[in-house]
Formats: sequence, structure tokens, C-alpha cells
Amino acid sequence: MTSFLHAFLAPNSIAIVGASSDPTKRGYKALFGLIKDGYEGSIYPINPKVEAILGVKTYPTIMALPEAVDLALICTPAKTLPSILEQCGTNGIKGAIVLASGFGETGEAGLQLECQVLAAARKASVRIIGPNTSGIFNLHKKINLLALDNVKSGNVGIISQSGNMLLALALEAAKNGHIGFSIYIGPGNQVDVDFADYLRFLGEEDNTSVATFYIEGFKNGRAFLDVARQTTQIKPVVVYKSGSTKAGQKAACSHTGALAGSYAMTVDLLRQSGVNVVNRSDELLTVAEGLGLLLKAEGKRVAILSDGGGQATIASDRLIEAGLKLASFSEVTLAALGCILFPQASLINPVDVAGSTDDNPALFSSCIEILVADENVDMVFLVGMFGGYGIRFAEELKPVELITAKSIVNLSKRTDKPLVVYSLYASIKPEPLLLLRNGGIPVYDSIEHAVQVIAALGERGDYIHRCKTAEIQHPLRADPEVCAVFQRAQREGRDLFEFEAKSMLSQYGIDMPEQRVIRRDADYSQVMADFGDTLMAMKVVSKDILHKSDAGGVKLNLSGEPALRQGCKEILSSCRHYKADAEIEGMLVTPMAAKGVEVIVGVSRDPFFGPVLMFGLGGIFVEVLEDVAFRSIPLSRQDAFSMIEQIKASKVLEGIRGEAAVDKNALVDLLLKVSSIVETHTEIHELDLNPVIVYPNGYAVVDARVIISGKLPL
Repeated sequence: MTSFLHAFLAPNSIAIVGASSDPTKRGYKALFGLIKDGYEGSIYPINPKVEAILGVKTYPTIMALPEAVDLALICTPAKTLPSILEQCGTNGIKGAIVLASGFGETGEAGLQLECQVLAAARKASVRIIGPNTSGIFNLHKKINLLALDNVKSGNVGIISQSGNMLLALALEAAKNGHIGFSIYIGPGNQVDVDFADYLRFLGEEDNTSVATFYIEGFKNGRAFLDVARQTTQIKPVVVYKSGSTKAGQKAACSHTGALAGSYAMTVDLLRQSGVNVVNRSDELLTVAEGLGLLLKAEGKRVAILSDGGGQATIASDRLIEAGLKLASFSEVTLAALGCILFPQASLINPVDVAGSTDDNPALFSSCIEILVADENVDMVFLVGMFGGYGIRFAEELKPVELITAKSIVNLSKRTDKPLVVYSLYASIKPEPLLLLRNGGIPVYDSIEHAVQVIAALGERGDYIHRCKTAEIQHPLRADPEVCAVFQRAQREGRDLFEFEAKSMLSQYGIDMPEQRVIRRDADYSQVMADFGDTLMAMKVVSKDILHKSDAGGVKLNLSGEPALRQGCKEILSSCRHYKADAEIEGMLVTPMAAKGVEVIVGVSRDPFFGPVLMFGLGGIFVEVLEDVAFRSIPLSRQDAFSMIEQIKASKVLEGIRGEAAVDKNALVDLLLKVSSIVETHTEIHELDLNPVIVYPNGYAVVDARVIISGKLPL
């Protein structure tokens, strides 16, 4: 689907509503900028008090315009918006940029005005950027409606919720000297057009090679993820997400609910959709530049080529910390390097030339050619003084470096393996480094920044590879008996009892332990007949007690009928003390599960991102350690495996201190089945399986909690 934004973000005509003769006003600055930059389209200033501004004829109203223009820049106060949008619609204007503030960001009255503006826009069939936007520019069309000077055109598209953040990026680009922008949009309050719309547009926009976002909060995160999955297979998308929504989670009724809505969740979901997420504001433009130039790597194996041991070590540390790997060279590569470098050179990755290049920096080109030819190498990272040999050692080496730089650029065009350069001399921009950069090779003055780019290249390549083989799990055929259980619970205004939740999961193929519910005296004999002398767990069944352990509603390691009866008595006493009017349905009895590794599997329907699955370390410490991973539902098998590998405790699953590794395939199957169940039953608002005990062969779901939506009030 082609984005509707093309028509008015690359407009052939612009009306400036509220054009002004006052140089301090946006209505003047926008007009001045269009004239100064040589905008080739038609400009229509709207001002009923003067006949011309800056030599351009003005019009008293939108209705007086001689044609239907593509875009209206509205510079007038908030209260004027409804009537102006009506005029836009009447005169065929389909898009408007609304600069005014004083809407939803100011409180209830502003929110009401915002609703009025949206209603007026919908009635007039006018799409709105903003309100409360900083504006836009499209530098390839010579449209700069921000009055921002000295911004270079290029291939980086930016959507930023902060005007100051844009200014910071523009200044950073000016300092860098190479980075240029294609499109900028300040989304403002997103009363109409939102981040997903902007991403679809940037994905289609020919002059944009990388889409870059500064985001404070999503209004429709699910739509953004859906568009991102399509866009990231075509071009890179880089996001810096500030803040966290966790503070808004004031009350949560499950472990999953307590952890959902977090910054960590947002990052996981973005990365699942192929977005490259940066952790710091000063990495946003750096990573965007690198991805815009190099696009991706086929893997995460990096060869380091350095003229200094210390910096080679630092580079190695940062690469490993970023989840990358040091490539293991083939024997052919080692032999070829050994033929051209001094005997004291270190040939084991990282390669330290050990003075071999001091009087002959041309060796760098030869070494890079050897490294990119190695099938075990996905990327090459050049670290050290290249570009500064003519400064550090002898001026006569400068011509050699220039020739070498040209040779490296030519080599980079013959290989699809990215080459990234860190140089001590990058900040002073010597000519050899300028040659590299102009040839499409990114050069950085920080090892850490360079590593972030390398990590992003590997991450993007990994995502594209996974997309080629990913098979998304589909919803199941809804079981009529399960549907009836949900409907009964909704009518009774409660969530599923644990035994109902476990039965439901079992109906859909999830392995569940045997269970019995004691409701009357005769049930004890049946439990003993079914379970015998097995050690058993007993838990209260009550719609009024969610956290059973907190209420003293759990007894473990019970054996024999007398122990069961005593356990029931003690649970009832504790629960009555915890909540005197709690309605007790009965006691759930199950065999005790064997010891193993405890994990949690949970689902929460996030208000912005929809159903989200969580996996991590289980038991009572899940909220304390927060060692969890999130994925948007539906999942692919690769998504499920990546969740398991992501958590810090993943090594525990591999087996430690002589313990056997757990059954990861069974765990993946569990995650996929839960994903399909939640897609099938939209009644599920939250789901907690905590703990799930994982074994070398299979798993045991010890506790299951299902919170449903659509409950009718009692």
C-alpha cells in the first residue's frame, strides 16, 4: 500500500496560512526559507492584511486561492484550526501541517480542542501532521519549513518527537561533515498521522536509505511493528527510544503484568521487527550513517586489523560485549598474512601488524584483501593510525596513504563484506580518511561508536536471514468446551480458576500434570485412590485470591489423607485471615513436580503493542531480577529460540555443575503453543505459567493463571 504522505511531503504547491511580515514569526521564516532555498513549486501566503510578503502575492483566505494546493502550513493559533481545516477541505487541500500548541499536552481543555480538530479534519478529508509539531523539511525538494540553516541533503530520514533532538542531530551532522538528511518530520501530538504512517512513507521514499526515529512514546505501537517488519527487509530502521512506560504500571495483578510495558519490552519488540535500537542519543546518527552506507553484514564474525596492541584489545572487548565474534582465520589466511608482515606480527585475530606498516601503510590494503577473502570473516574492522602516517611518521607517507585509501575503496566495491574504520586522526579529517569516507567507507573517531555500527550491521543481517526461513505460528481451531469455560467465567465476573486454566492448556496440547479438586469430604478418598502415596501440592481455589502464596493458600509435600485434611484446614484458616469474605471454590491437588530449572512463560495484552509473550527466569524472583525477554505475538520458531538465548540465565539452561541441559525444543514448543492459544482466545488478557520446571526431557507446568477480559460485573 502506497503511503498517502507522498502527495504532501513532496508538494508542488504550498499555502502558508498565517504568513507574516514579522521576521520572528514562523509564517515569515517558512516563506523566507522556501524563497532562499529555491523551492520550485508555487507558494501561496495567506494573510488578509497585506498584499505581498517578500515580494510574493498574498491571499486573504484559503478560499481565495487560484488552485487546490498540495500542502497547507498552518501557523495560526489553536482555536482557529477547525474553521481553517474546513476551508482546506472545501478547497481540495489534502494535507496540513499544524504548528500550534495548546492541545492534548496542556490538559483536559486542550484535549477537547484536539478532538474537535480531528473531527473537523476527518469531515474535511484533510490529513494532519501535528498539532504541536516543529515542522518538516524535504531537502531534495528544497522545502525547509523549520527555518533551519546549513543542513546538508543526503539519505538519512528523521522523525523526531523533539525539535531540540533534531537540532542536536543537525549540529552533529555539520560537525561530521558527511552526513546529510532527506526528510525530517516532527510528529507532534500525532492526533492523526502517527509513527507507523511515517515509517511506511520513509520505507517508500526514494531519497531515504535509512529511516531514523527519536521516540518518546507510541500511540499505536502494534501498527509500527507491523510496518517495521515490512520496511526493515528493504532498508534499515534505527530507533532511539527514550524513557520507559513502566512508571505507568501503577498496579499489576500478575508477574507478567508487572514487567510488561517496560522499556525493555519495547526494545525487544522493536528488535523482533528488525529495528536497530540504540541505547544512547549520540549513537543514533552514527549508526544511521553506517547502516545507510553499508546496509548489512552476512554474519557477526569480525576480523580486527590494527597497528597497536592496546587498541586491538579494546576493540576486541567491545565487540565481544556487543554480542559479536572474533573470526577464526583459515590456514590460507594465516599463511598469506605471514608472508607480508614482520615475523613479530600477531596473526591470530586481532591482527597486530607490529610495526610492519610504519614505513609502508600500503600493507593495510593487502591485509584487508586477504581478510575479506576468508570465508570465516563477515566484516573487517581497521583500528589505529591509518590516515595519520604522513603526520605521525613522515610527510612522504601521505601519498602512499592516499594511494592505499583509493585501493581500499576499490576493494570495498568488489566485496559485500562491510569495512569499518576507527582512526586516531579521524577528528582532524586528513585527506586519506576523507577519501575513504567519500568512497562509502564509514570512519569514526571512537572505537565504541564504530563497534555499535558493526553490531547493527550484524544484527540487521541476522534479521534478514531469519526472515527468509521464519514460519509464523497461526491461531488454533477454538475448542467449543474451552469457549464455554471462558463464557461461564465471564458471566460469573471472574478469571479462570487454576484447574480451568490447566485444563484449557491441556486441551490445546500443552503437557499438564494430573489434577483433582477437593470440594467435599468424599473427594479425599478419590484423590488417594488416584495419587496414592505420591507427595502432593495443595492450593486454594478462589476467584478472590490471585496470589495464593501471599494468602497462605499453598501447602507442599503432603502425603496421605490425614496430611491432606490438615493442609486443607490450615489453608482455609490462612485464607480467611487474609480475606475474610473470600469465596472458596475448593482445593486443587496435584503431584509434586520434580526439581529442575524454573522458568516463567507469560502473556500480557499491552495497550500499545497488543499481545506480548514473556520468557525468563521463574519462581518468586522474576520481578526482582527481571531477567526476561519479550516478543510480540504471533511468534516464529526463531523468535522462540532467540528468547531463550537472550536471557542472562541462558547458561543455566545449558547445564551447570554437572547438570544436564534442559529440553530446549520442548520449551520452544511450549512458547509457540502459548502464542497460538492467545491468538485463538482474545478473552485472555494475561497469562502466567510460573513456575514451569524444565527438565532434560520435557517440562512441568506447576502454576497457571489466566486473567480474562470481558468479565461482567457481579
